[in-house]
Amino acid sequence: MSAVEPIPTHAPWPAAVPLTRTDLERMPDDGHRYELIDGVLLVSPAPKPRHQIVSAAVYRALFAACPSDLLVLYAPVDVVLAEDTVLEPDLLVAPRDAFSERDLPGPPLLTVEVLSPSTRRFDLMLKRSRLEAAGCAAYWVVDPDTPSLIAWELQDGAYVQVAKATGDEPVRLTSPFEVTVVPADLLS
Repeated sequence: MSAVEPIPTHAPWPAAVPLTRTDLERMPDDGHRYELIDGVLLVSPAPKPRHQIVSAAVYRALFAACPSDLLVLYAPVDVVLAEDTVLEPDLLVAPRDAFSERDLPGPPLLTVEVLSPSTRRFDLMLKRSRLEAAGCAAYWVVDPDTPSLIAWELQDGAYVQVAKATGDEPVRLTSPFEVTVVPADLLS
């Protein structure tokens, strides 16, 4: 008969203690997305191919229009808003010189999230509100199921919807730089 591994009597992190960015660095590299909001760990499954197709198409559109002083990156890149709040947007745009060796310490100029069933509410509510409070100048969500794009820009400390496009309708966005996106084109 083979030996059975004993069940650990303690958790790897103390219960009811907010996690920090240091704790986040100890998470396994297992294909899941690990993010912190106010010390609470949020775990999302690896994205589906359709999500990645849309994310890649948004990246190509942003990259083609991006000025040389800015950088467009896709997940995984940590955005550190506080010691207990570390997000991992699908895509982001920030000044090249704003990045540290390991992350972006502060809000990007633009955050883009591609909605999926497991992250929809998180992206539309919690993540959006944290980025708004941190001063991220622009926030977009792309819904592959519709297909659609909604864009908000920070005005007087609050997000204001500046654009919404569905299907073959082009949308011209100007923050942080000018780019035109057609939501239906993001699926090919």
